[in-house]
Amino acid sequence: MMMKNLTSFNGNSYAVKALVVRAAGTNCDQETLHALTLAGAESDLVHINMLLMGRVRLHPYQLLVFPGGFSYGDDISAGKVLANQLRFRLRDQLERFVEAKKPIVGICNGFQVLVKAGLLPGFETLDNEQRVTLTLNDSGRFQCEWVTLQAEKSAAHWLTALPKKFDLPIAHGEGKFITMSSNVLDQLKANGQIVFRYASNNPNGSVDNIAGICNKAGNVIGLMPHPERFVVRQQHPNWPLLKSNVGQDIGDGFLFWKSVVDYAKTFIR
Repeated sequence: MMMKNLTSFNGNSYAVKALVVRAAGTNCDQETLHALTLAGAESDLVHINMLLMGRVRLHPYQLLVFPGGFSYGDDISAGKVLANQLRFRLRDQLERFVEAKKPIVGICNGFQVLVKAGLLPGFETLDNEQRVTLTLNDSGRFQCEWVTLQAEKSAAHWLTALPKKFDLPIAHGEGKFITMSSNVLDQLKANGQIVFRYASNNPNGSVDNIAGICNKAGNVIGLMPHPERFVVRQQHPNWPLLKSNVGQDIGDGFLFWKSVVDYAKTFIR
């Protein structure tokens, strides 16, 4: 799917090329495309099979996004099938993309994919051992609600537009972030890899209230809440009383995508 002959939210022509990868079960791709369009990117929505067959390659893009949903029905475990396709069949391309410091974003199921593919926590370019995971919520049920997040000072230094605290919706059954050991959690803290924490309440029981992390280099980021679902103010359930952080009609999720796209602009040649 190509988006052409459009202008960005601020009226500028598109420059950043974003690749949004979908698979069977992906269901947040259209919201993600819309968010990227508003933020100023030209986006291609591509099925994973096009990458596996070599008809599409990663290197022409400045931004790679894995949206939310239930890729392959989460039949083995959340995100595992898509993660294996990336890890074992696209490893070389992914490693070059990461080493070039280009941004990669995984939202909800996309976060689960990045974790199980070895792209996060990303102590190396592609971790050989899975050190963190996202497992069943403490509630034992699927949760769809709004949460307040706190933005942390992290290696993802390009996330400068976000306020210290902001709201986003969650929609997941396996969003509890845990580490394989306390040493891994200590490394995440020491490296500045914790990007977002739950500020109001911890909806799923994640260790240390972690809602999103980045790799050691700061260019690969995954989070469970959905910034693509709050790009305009009216998407918030309390929008008539909401005090906007940037403008009358802007949602805080837009600020996330604007930061991502602005960072990706530095890789345009």
